[in-house]
Amino acid sequence: MKIYLIYIRDEDYYNILPEKLRRLGNSDLIEVMAFPPLGIQTLAPIIRNYGHKVTMFDTCHPQMKEEHIEQAVKDEKPDVIALSFLSTTCYLLVKSMAQRLKKTAPKTPIIIGGAFATVNAVKILKDTPYIDCVGRGEGEELIPEYLDNLDNLKIVSGLTWRSNGEVVHNPDRPLISDLNQFPYPDRKSLPIEYIESMPMDTPAVLSLDRFCTMQTTRGCPFKCIYCDIPSLARGKWRNRSPEHVLGEMQQLHDEGYRSIYLTDDHFLMQRKRIETICNGIIDKKLGFHWGCEGRVDSVAVEELPLMVKANCTFLAFGVEAGTKKVLDRLKKNQTLEQIEYAVKQAKKDGVETTHGFFLVGSPDETFEDILESFRFAVRLRLDTFSFSRLCAYRGTPLWQEYVERGIIDDERDWHKWFKCSDIDPTILPSEVIQQARIKGYKQLFGYLILRRPIATFRLLRKFGRYMTFSDILRLLWSPFIRKAKTRKPELPEWMVEQGLDSPIRSAF
Repeated sequence: MKIYLIYIRDEDYYNILPEKLRRLGNSDLIEVMAFPPLGIQTLAPIIRNYGHKVTMFDTCHPQMKEEHIEQAVKDEKPDVIALSFLSTTCYLLVKSMAQRLKKTAPKTPIIIGGAFATVNAVKILKDTPYIDCVGRGEGEELIPEYLDNLDNLKIVSGLTWRSNGEVVHNPDRPLISDLNQFPYPDRKSLPIEYIESMPMDTPAVLSLDRFCTMQTTRGCPFKCIYCDIPSLARGKWRNRSPEHVLGEMQQLHDEGYRSIYLTDDHFLMQRKRIETICNGIIDKKLGFHWGCEGRVDSVAVEELPLMVKANCTFLAFGVEAGTKKVLDRLKKNQTLEQIEYAVKQAKKDGVETTHGFFLVGSPDETFEDILESFRFAVRLRLDTFSFSRLCAYRGTPLWQEYVERGIIDDERDWHKWFKCSDIDPTILPSEVIQQARIKGYKQLFGYLILRRPIATFRLLRKFGRYMTFSDILRLLWSPFIRKAKTRKPELPEWMVEQGLDSPIRSAF
């Protein structure tokens, strides 16, 4: 059979590389600042091993938009179309793509997958007649079984589908226990080179080295209220063996990749495993630099010297807040002392760039609490940082809390996501949060310029390799300006019906 694997992106979260930085000249390859679509890259070789032909699409490519894929469907007539996407921000795009392709090929089954699809499988099929099936959870075993049983879908575990107009929700599949059994992802078939960049609103290229992502573990056992990963992974953390990981790294090295980012939800989980991987990188003389994310309370923080020796140059921590009160409210289950120790050790041990993810606009967080998070970032001596608004997504403990408090109607709001400051009366209004952010950024930037001029100069010089002076100024100025909204803020249905733009708030 001929299978189409299509990854659908929100256009707000990728950028075509500026022409002045392009390396490939007249090559047909497109250069995009984004993470590769590792999900469909992982599935493609597995499906081929079952004898099927696979074509991949990534909608970040200018010639892989709806109209181009529609024409390809007309010309090539695939037997199955699979749409993959990450979150609710892409759902309307997925509906549009499905509708267009179903009209073009009404008899071709369309199956979707991804985190949002997994959480909302039944609701999606009731909402969107152009989608035939939802594959829930991991696809490596589900998709081949689905393709082998297109006429007998009731036996495919993890599938939600239609039968005579009724939605059928088959039993869940067990989590895959052996992650070593699958071939390495297909990184060659898409005519796209993905560029290593910072997760910022203004493009900030980190390097023009050949870049890709890897996943060496799955899941996270912790239960932060804003995260859906524990529910999707059923609270389990699973890993590929060091030998399997090193085999893929050797392949990437041989293919010329010189920058790798590990997309693991929590890489810093098991010391012995990290030791084996890092020693393997050193012994094999693998010539790439790499980065990862992890929790500050991991015992594997003690492996940072070895990680640096193995050329780990980027380490991101989920700091979230600079007060114990807010950390506890988010159920982060870590202390300020653990955060300070981990970041200090990372810099002491030679990690080139440490990044801190912060959240602002949490329940019961005050103006002073937000400023304290900025002051805490100063004390941590982070190289880069982001202060994002807390948001609520279906499948997270925070969403369920809002359902129980009557703020969200799960039956009517399931397809939305919310900035918590727009809907929760226990949170500072968005305007006040922005005022706190501006004040905090001023203090933070002032400190970096006056008290850490050498480190600040080095960071700006690093950005300056791939950014114009005007781009750097725009990057530094972006926290202080109100951005034009590309889309209206999501609001619960009860607020929409009452014509409200914010809830009735308690006094602050």
